[in-house]
Amino acid sequence: MLGDRPRRRDLLIEFLHLIQDRYRHLSANHIAALAHEMRLAQAEVYEVATFYAHFDVVEDGETPPPSLTIRVCDSLSCEMAGAEALQKALSDGLDPAEVRVVRAPCMGRCDTAPVLEIGHNHIDHATPEKTKAAIAAGDTHAKIPEYEDFDAYRAAGGYEALAALRADGDWEELQDKILSSGLRGLGGAGFPSGKKWGFVRANPGPRYLAVNGDEGEPGTFKDRYYLERTPHPFLEGMLAAAWAVEAERCFIYMRDEYPAVLEILRREIAALENAGIVSEGYIDLRRGAGAYICGEESAMIESIEGKRGLPRHRPPFVAQVGIFDRPTLVHNVETLYWVGKICREGPEILSGTVKNERVGLRSYSVSGRVQNPGVYLLPAGSTILDIIEAAGGMLEGHSFKAYQPGGPSSGLLPSSLDDVPLDFDTLQPHGTFIGSAAVVVLSDQDSARDAALNMLKFFEDESCGQCTPCRVGCEKAVKLMQTDSWDQDLLEELCGVMADASICGLGQAAPNPIRLVMKHFPEEI
Repeated sequence: MLGDRPRRRDLLIEFLHLIQDRYRHLSANHIAALAHEMRLAQAEVYEVATFYAHFDVVEDGETPPPSLTIRVCDSLSCEMAGAEALQKALSDGLDPAEVRVVRAPCMGRCDTAPVLEIGHNHIDHATPEKTKAAIAAGDTHAKIPEYEDFDAYRAAGGYEALAALRADGDWEELQDKILSSGLRGLGGAGFPSGKKWGFVRANPGPRYLAVNGDEGEPGTFKDRYYLERTPHPFLEGMLAAAWAVEAERCFIYMRDEYPAVLEILRREIAALENAGIVSEGYIDLRRGAGAYICGEESAMIESIEGKRGLPRHRPPFVAQVGIFDRPTLVHNVETLYWVGKICREGPEILSGTVKNERVGLRSYSVSGRVQNPGVYLLPAGSTILDIIEAAGGMLEGHSFKAYQPGGPSSGLLPSSLDDVPLDFDTLQPHGTFIGSAAVVVLSDQDSARDAALNMLKFFEDESCGQCTPCRVGCEKAVKLMQTDSWDQDLLEELCGVMADASICGLGQAAPNPIRLVMKHFPEEI
């Protein structure tokens, strides 16, 4: 199965995927054979395989799972759309000896909730009938949407800007152009994008570039939206940034829940190699394996190296000690998409005008109780009312009650705060932040308390377990939130410890849903 692939340690997760894809599980014999082949301890292979949700490790004496697994998304948007009832109907209506039905975290398709996955095929607006029809048809492969391929992009002038940079460009001039556009990291941190380049170049090579495509924050799907339609602005932006820091290789870490995107990238990377724009192997596409924590940049780097995705202690920062302990530039997918656009069209491409004032633009992933969920490119600082209007207004029969401004990490805000600009640096006074701009709209038919519990269950599942405040804190928070009346003093004490003592942003931000519900929806708890 491995053929002539190099038996490098960093390819362990890729090899585990090969086995899982073929056999639908990982047996003790598989782990022993892979450990032997790669000259690793079996314990090392086992600990990596069991860390990731998409690997089904079967112990000696256990029965392997059925050949078909249905994963039903239970994120907030899907739960509001009836995912729990859908999962129950499928569990009751399908033979468990032939089909396994399990819950799964957000699949990045919140605009088509409820969603489930059969093999590599996603069923949008899923119903038991649609699911059973797909099973009967053996429809388990990813559906590739129509998109702008290499030939179409190049015919429209694509990669001319990259060629000009490589011919006689000045990296500092490009950095200044990126800074003047106002582009900030769009994965959630919001750090000025161009500034990273100088930090990485200040360290001796070899250097690498890593793309964080692990868009796992529930409610977020903007990266998938762009990659399934126009992947090449992202790829050209990535290669421009790699040129700027003299990266010896680019790693694209893409979440496993995006099989169509993975196939599109495989095709288009091959097209770049055939056209001579990159050498073979210069772009290394890696599959995630179902771990939200790998959206944290140092955990992603650990995963790229074939390890468990445990966040590193910092300093040193990844700009100094990243992949294989070398300086590494890390960017989010959408950030590089706009780098590509800015290279071709100038810094003004990321600007809009509101009331005669120049403002930036932001991609908002919008789902929940709106007429037309989707990705909306709007002026930065749009309010929730602007976003709801862009999405066609509230669903008929629903009144606006609350909203999640930037994924579960941002918690919930009430409808009374409908005039707050949703942008970097504007939400902190309200105890929250814009994050990845994952906006979920709740109505009078939803419970803020239940929404917060949904978010904490997600954090409980996705905590990597490395640090006690997050690992134990999320579990205890869920138990406390399931009581009829919340012990607010105890929850606040717990939130304080989690926020102050957790190693990474997961545990630090997990208290936000609790605190904001206690503040704005006291009547529910």
